Amino acid sequence: MAARLQSVARAQAPAAASVMAPAAAGDSTKVSFSDSLKAMLDKVNDQQLNADGLSKRFALGDDGVNLSDVMIERQKASLSLQATVQVRNKLVSAYHEIMNMQV
Repeated sequence: MAARLQSVARAQAPAAASVMAPAAAGDSTKVSFSDSLKAMLDKVNDQQLNADGLSKRFALGDDGVNLSDVMIERQKASLSLQATVQVRNKLVSAYHEIMNMQV
């Protein structure tokens, strides 16, 4: 059990280092909030389009598309859209809270 945990930790170490690298680089890799938000929205849109494309291919009888693949992609797209809506709701709530503050 301990050996398995160590192997998982070793496998995740490079991924964690690559995620932490931009923060350690300093000012040279600044990313604006609007750019990252747009990138995430584009990713959600791509997931929706991919799921729709797979659904159409399955409905047209493409032998290379399994029903399980279609259902998995639809669920991924649905979850990402629900998460996006929740983030939007939190942002709107925070905006209203800030606008209601007295100066």
